[in-house]
Amino acid sequence: MGNRELRGVRPTTEVEARLWAEGWQFVAGLDEVGRGAWAGPVCAAAVILPQDGDALATLEGVRDSKLLSPAQRAKLATRILAVAVAAAVGRAEAVEVDRLGIVPATRLAMRRALAALPVLPDALILDALRLPTVRLPQEAFPRADAHSLSVAAASILAKVRRDAWMSAVAERDFPGYGFAQHKGYGVRQHQLALADLGVCPLHRRTFRPVALVVNTRESEKASERISGSADRRVSEKAGERVNDSKIQNPK
Repeated sequence: MGNRELRGVRPTTEVEARLWAEGWQFVAGLDEVGRGAWAGPVCAAAVILPQDGDALATLEGVRDSKLLSPAQRAKLATRILAVAVAAAVGRAEAVEVDRLGIVPATRLAMRRALAALPVLPDALILDALRLPTVRLPQEAFPRADAHSLSVAAASILAKVRRDAWMSAVAERDFPGYGFAQHKGYGVRQHQLALADLGVCPLHRRTFRPVALVVNTRESEKASERISGSADRRVSEKAGERVNDSKIQNPK
């Protein structure tokens, strides 16, 4: 199901209600953002919603974050934080993505979001990706962000937090890449900046497009070193010939 089909899908608390009925009071929905980006952290949010129908009614309009505009996400994020029993965001840095791999790093960001919650959850709802090391009941299924209200809320908080960081901190610390515009994703603007500026500490060097730039630059530097060494040897030999000529043809 693509984004066009999902626009008409409204997330509900059907899965949450089933878990509540089983006795799990604090059910946390989790989702991530930034998994496919070439640069920046992968972020995850955890949201525990109340069982109060009136409070949940104020979240009308909450959808998978990819279906919303930046202005809509910002407005809904404020509403989610006002209603939620608890909410938190965790992140894994680019160096952790390179060291662990994107899936383990995503799970790390999710665990950090859970650890930051001021209320311990009883059960989890996740968008396909389970957390094997977390000993809690887990409901994981594809496109949970389109069908579960708490997961959709988490997708919005994670997206708003990551976008704000990329627009402010990443753009300030590493100007020229256009992080405020593309948030680290592989658009044409980012491709051109990478080719011109090379990589920065926010780039995921194990991602193929970034790795190609790294390898190309290293090859160019190696060629320059080899060329420079060869030039020095030629110059040294020329100097030796001049000296030999002076010895053989003294004035």
